[in-house]
Amino acid sequence: MRTRPIPAHNLKTTRSGDVRRRNILWRWRRLFYLVGLVMVTGVAGAGFVVSRIELPTAPPPEDQTTFICTAEVAPGACNEETAAASLHGEEDRVNVSLDEVPQVAINAVIAAEDRDFFEHGGVDPVGITRAALSDIRGSSASRQGGSTITQQYVKNVYLTNERTLTRKIREAVMAIKLEQEVPKEQILENYLNTIYFGRGSYGIGAASQAYFDKDVSELSLPEAALLAGLIRSPQRAEPYRYPEEAKRRRLTVLDAMLEEGMITQAEHDLSDEWPFDVYHDLALWTPSTGVDVSPSVSIFGGDYFLDYVRQEVTDRYGSDAVFGGGLRIYTTLDRGLQQDAYESVTEVLDQPGDPAGSLVAIDENGEVKAMMGGRNFAEDPLNLAVRGSGGDGRQAGSTFKPFALAQAAHEGISLESLIPTPSTKVFPGADNGDDWDVRGGCCGGTGTLVDATANSSNTAYAQLMLDLGPEAVAQMAEDLGVRAELGEAVNPSLVLGTANVSVLDMTSAYSTFASLGTHVEPRVVTRVERADGSLVEEFEAERTPVLSTEEAAGVTYALQQVIERGTGKAASIGRPAAGKTGTTQENRDAWFAGYTPRLTSAVWMGYIDNRPMDDVRGGLVQGGDLPSQIWSTFMARALEGEPPEEFVAPGDLGEGFPLDPVLGIGSSSGAPAPTPSPGAGTTGFEGTGTGTTDAGGTTDDGASAGAGTTEAAAGGGADGPAGPDGIPGTADDDGGTQPGPDGIYGTADDIVPDG
Repeated sequence: MRTRPIPAHNLKTTRSGDVRRRNILWRWRRLFYLVGLVMVTGVAGAGFVVSRIELPTAPPPEDQTTFICTAEVAPGACNEETAAASLHGEEDRVNVSLDEVPQVAINAVIAAEDRDFFEHGGVDPVGITRAALSDIRGSSASRQGGSTITQQYVKNVYLTNERTLTRKIREAVMAIKLEQEVPKEQILENYLNTIYFGRGSYGIGAASQAYFDKDVSELSLPEAALLAGLIRSPQRAEPYRYPEEAKRRRLTVLDAMLEEGMITQAEHDLSDEWPFDVYHDLALWTPSTGVDVSPSVSIFGGDYFLDYVRQEVTDRYGSDAVFGGGLRIYTTLDRGLQQDAYESVTEVLDQPGDPAGSLVAIDENGEVKAMMGGRNFAEDPLNLAVRGSGGDGRQAGSTFKPFALAQAAHEGISLESLIPTPSTKVFPGADNGDDWDVRGGCCGGTGTLVDATANSSNTAYAQLMLDLGPEAVAQMAEDLGVRAELGEAVNPSLVLGTANVSVLDMTSAYSTFASLGTHVEPRVVTRVERADGSLVEEFEAERTPVLSTEEAAGVTYALQQVIERGTGKAASIGRPAAGKTGTTQENRDAWFAGYTPRLTSAVWMGYIDNRPMDDVRGGLVQGGDLPSQIWSTFMARALEGEPPEEFVAPGDLGEGFPLDPVLGIGSSSGAPAPTPSPGAGTTGFEGTGTGTTDAGGTTDDGASAGAGTTEAAAGGGADGPAGPDGIPGTADDDGGTQPGPDGIYGTADDIVPDG
């Protein structure tokens, strides 16, 4: 791979509980800070501080172009000649007067963002305290911002989003002074014309056109409530991609309007039921003309990364600063690796009608080096690599299993422990009181956790999930880097990949294993300067220990076996590497995520409309074939010329012991499960057999390159025949590519029940 600094790994051992405790302490510190801010603003209100702050006579000029540069550009050298993209004051903005905005829209914004706007003097101490207490409770669904509309406007126009006490105090004081000098109505009008609503639209006038193709004066109550709900992080509630989240936010705004007496109960209920099919199809939306991307970058799909950067910096600094403030934004994108990512995907998926593909690569410092979010941004701006920019993530399949393995290692479970791995298993009452029918075994019916991982046994991981608990595994996934709101997906089937995960999040989570258990928050921006070269902000790697070195090394060892002898043989790159395949129900999604010590990448494949990939090159697509091929192609090119680097040895993986399917993990009660040994009824790891046939007649593709077995009631039997599709045992973790003689897929798929 190209230039990368030597890592500075933090090898300190910290449990997930310690991470959560630090989060709680941070929230308490934030409360004390906000209480102090309330006291400061009280003094400011008396005129002591306000008199010392001068408001700029006008917002920053809109004729200074902002430049975005890639990782090869040194600090101080980002300019028109070296830039990968330029941002200027031609973003989609339609200024409107307050008289043109219908009262329902004004009320919706006030209810959503600042209920006491017409009562406070720029800062709302009650709102700050309420927001802090809500944050202390730790519910992400209920966290609130304490900033008033005036403070938000000040931040967007005059300041930056840097998270410092000095900036927060200046924001509060400037808000107070602004309210002393400018009428409330003018502040509100300015705010409505500058706030970002998503889809490249700045201001409520442009948003009305972008979302409803109508003038702002024609907005209805449900439409106004929808727009008001978008103000906080609009990309995470894009109604085209996130209809449920958009509806939830709209309802939150309607609830607030009802509480404030702005609407009646009947209006509330009718608006909540208003359908979403009136919105513009996002695929028809034309991207902002205020962004010019260098052809040398866009030809390899770099537009998607640069648009993601635009969204990030706009959220942080405000649209006026980004589109007219003359900023110099230094990013992590490596042009060479971006070309490798684009070509690795497009060279494999080169036929008409092929599925879409996405790839993200992150180095050991958390820097996003490549992002293949789509083929042609001008034709389709939906970024398949990230949540909120069009792509909302896709079901993870068996790439989610390592998060359960990490939790097991974290709890001290030996990876050499034996666990039942039958072809099928029914877990009574595990599916919300119903029986959970899981298919997909390996290893002759019993194997170690390492074996179950290499062969991606669904039945083994279903048992492991029930013993660990879905909540613990979901928390581990979050600690490792999965930022999706799992919500209802936190159930036993989560381990088999029922939750949507973005390619960026998947890459980030796997990079934690590569970094010896320390999560490094992914970054796309390293430095921001003003036009004169002065520093605005510099972004360092944010490291959070999640697993101990020993725990992470154990997980890596198991994932190495996936490539060396399991479902991911096609991902071999001739040097130490670890990873996991994944395929979802009906082959709608296929994944491979993997890493070397210094570079992590993940590949996703699937159709945008979520139809099955059942006729690609004449067959089904699984994680062990095309995604693994794309991954290995990219990694081989990215690491070309660099000497192979070994992983940290796992050492002693722990004394193996049976995993009792009834009493739970680590139970020594009852007779231990038999140790698999070569012979009748057992799958070996070096054979060339292809399948197993159980007593019920279902045929499984062998998940490892081992001999097939026949599972009789007593556990014996002669070696079974190959699966009917004749595909070797590396066919992938998630089932045969053709059904067995009983018409049922032998190992079904990641999502468990087939019928």
